[in-house]
Amino acid sequence: MSNATRVVDQTPVSNSESGMPDPEVVKFRANFENRSPLDELIREGARRMLQAAIDAEVDDFLAEHSGRRDEQGRRLVVRNGSLPEREILTGAGKVPVRQPRVRDRSSGDDRVWFSPQVLPPYLKRTDSIEELIPWLYLKGISTGDFSEALQALVGERAKGLSANVVVRLKEQWSDEYEAWSKRDLSQKHYVYIWADGIHVNVRLEDDANKKQCILVLIGATADGRKELIAILDGYRESEQSWSELLVGLKHRGLTMTPKVAVADGALGFWAAARKVFPEMREQRCWVHKTANVLNNLPKSVQPKAKSDIHDIWQAETREAANKAFDHFVEKYKAKYPKACECLRKDRDALLTFYDFPAEHWAHLRTTNPIESTFATIRLRHRRTKGSGTRRTSLAMMFKLAASASKKWRRLRGYEQIPLVIQGKQFVDGTLQENAA
Repeated sequence: MSNATRVVDQTPVSNSESGMPDPEVVKFRANFENRSPLDELIREGARRMLQAAIDAEVDDFLAEHSGRRDEQGRRLVVRNGSLPEREILTGAGKVPVRQPRVRDRSSGDDRVWFSPQVLPPYLKRTDSIEELIPWLYLKGISTGDFSEALQALVGERAKGLSANVVVRLKEQWSDEYEAWSKRDLSQKHYVYIWADGIHVNVRLEDDANKKQCILVLIGATADGRKELIAILDGYRESEQSWSELLVGLKHRGLTMTPKVAVADGALGFWAAARKVFPEMREQRCWVHKTANVLNNLPKSVQPKAKSDIHDIWQAETREAANKAFDHFVEKYKAKYPKACECLRKDRDALLTFYDFPAEHWAHLRTTNPIESTFATIRLRHRRTKGSGTRRTSLAMMFKLAASASKKWRRLRGYEQIPLVIQGKQFVDGTLQENAA
């Protein structure tokens, strides 16, 4: 693994048992306090290289999204100054860098965000092995390489992390996952749920299971807080895999039907959900749908088509959305029938959100709670050569999600959830006071 960097935490790291600063860390940091002129030259060179790498990454990001433009042809993704200077701890010592700020001036749920790929955003300020080890494992790093990888991330404190320690931690977390996956759900009521299947870099068991992924279910409680409901291995498009997950939830006491589920249309989840929770409403993810429609269009047409799709789900009323929908189909059906059919086949399920509070629309239109949590370990290219066990892979996903869940925000407009539970009628996001 290449030398990585991390944001410096100026607070002395303490020993968890005594509360005193870790002497090994203090000694390590002291090595960087007094440096020779040669050290300073090396440090300045490291600063320039790191700054150049960050600037180049920004340039690549802007180029990648150069096609996102407004009606006047102006770029929507642009530079917007810089973030405050920060210190990064590298092998050459503390290096000050300034990260350019990137702004997406478009509106809607598909706005893009820039973050340097040195480390995922939620790992840049952490020394927690509960976050770092699962991330490394799901990236395909072997147990024997963990110590070296962690030293690159957090410095000398990782030296004591032998392969045996990692094995014991994985075993402990596997036990935690198994206990969590059997917990009682009889007192739970999830108003909304999000479902997706995540393919990760590490293979599950062997080549025979190379199409397997991790099935993830997240729910919103009656007080508007997001919770991880289930993590299980299976096949993304398999009704049987999703049925086992959902039936398992019912068996453990989850008897109250969620009001609406949000997922990609390609999942086997829907066939299973209709049998297990027949009264649950369906909402297709607009981010997935937009990507699928654009895949059926030439690149030259995609920017304009994407804007036309935005006009549908950003409409203030269902009537306006249907007009925009009809406009899209009429505009593109002659030359691009596959794109139109891809959009048209899920028409009703794409517009379900209009029957719920307007404050909840941004949450209901996409599977973002899952996407944002697992984006850094989702498989983008090919899998690594190393394989992982089913039990450990599930435990690592569980620990990664449990850590990320501490930062999940409450649903906007959560005060409206009791009305949704009571079955109150909403039309175009507005409560109908006189509805029967």
